Amino acid sequence: MERTTLPEPRYEHGADDYVFVELAQEMSLEANFKAMSITKQLRQQDLDGVTEVCPANASYLVHVDPDVLDPSTLIEKLQALDEEIDTTEYTWDARVIDVPILYDDPWTHETLMQFRDRHQDPDSTDLEYAARINDFDSVEEFVDAHTGAPHMVTMIGFVPGLPWCFQMVSRDRQIEVPKYVQPRTETPSRAVGFGGAFTAIYPVKGAGGYQLFGRTPVEVFDGDQSLPDFQDSIVFPNPGDVLNFRAIDREEYDAIREDVDDDAFEYTYETTEFEPSEFYADPEGYNRELQEMTA
Repeated sequence: MERTTLPEPRYEHGADDYVFVELAQEMSLEANFKAMSITKQLRQQDLDGVTEVCPANASYLVHVDPDVLDPSTLIEKLQALDEEIDTTEYTWDARVIDVPILYDDPWTHETLMQFRDRHQDPDSTDLEYAARINDFDSVEEFVDAHTGAPHMVTMIGFVPGLPWCFQMVSRDRQIEVPKYVQPRTETPSRAVGFGGAFTAIYPVKGAGGYQLFGRTPVEVFDGDQSLPDFQDSIVFPNPGDVLNFRAIDREEYDAIREDVDDDAFEYTYETTEFEPSEFYADPEGYNRELQEMTA
């Protein structure tokens, strides 16, 4: 796989208690792997004065107590980390998670049809539009591509619990779809949306502008922490986790929802040591191993 050369990081102060670091203006696996490596190493150092570390798609943000640690001193430490860490050699523990999706489900289909006047192509569905502009012959081929390789969770945010996911394929295989011309005022919870090159799972009902591909029966956000997988956190996916999207039918969707409603559902996942060097050496083989973990 062809690698992306990253520019020099840009360090900025955010008021008195934040440091923002831009690793690249353009999203790439290299930029995200670097954000992941540096922020995970920073957490391990457990520096006095660092209160929160937030990795993002091609950047990261650090919340610092300036009475304990001068932000300028923190920037010096971050610069040192940037020089020390070889992102091809750095590894981290990642969960490889099975995420079932009912593509072209009735709920998102009803929603997207209500907002065709806000879409680039009012005469097609979001899936049909996405398949066409990405040169697929059918929606079925497009869905096969979307589920055909794992997706890295690159950040959590925008609304609480929303995972941003970037497919682990070469740039020429990346699916790209623009957002709606004008955002919708409604999106079902657990809708699987796509904008730019990112898949997102809407954790709650609300407005949205991503193309709607389907709906997952599983929760990514549980404010009541009633499900077993949410006992330690109200959000399940974490940055650095790998999601294996899997197409399901309505029967399986309903069965999973019954388990969720009974507070009995538990994710299928395996924990592994994610190794960027192994991924770069053989992307197809490494992705195949990741997908087989939850098959």
